[in-house]
Amino acid sequence: MNLLSSIILMAPPTGEPGGFEQFLPLILIIVVFYFFFIRPQMKKQKDTNKFRENLKKGDKIITIGGIHGKILEIQERTLVIEVEGQNKLKIEKTAVAQNQVAENLSETK
Repeated sequence: MNLLSSIILMAPPTGEPGGFEQFLPLILIIVVFYFFFIRPQMKKQKDTNKFRENLKKGDKIITIGGIHGKILEIQERTLVIEVEGQNKLKIEKTAVAQNQVAENLSETK
């Protein structure tokens, strides 16, 4: 009966539980979270920041809100884009979702 309760409670059947052995499942969970959730998210954020820093005048972009436009002017934190009808909008760089040309190329493949 003692063996069954030890297995159910995930405790070693005899003796005192070791310090490392108690924390091994927690350490494994943290490692799995890091490699499957945190690391990919950090890589994606790094790629997005690099993309936004490499924007240049004349690029056609799509904003997070779905607005299509062409970059007319680049400032430190903002962009001035031209949309349909030669209207100009001033937007934050963080509002740029993707490059319209890159999206069109991926659709044709």
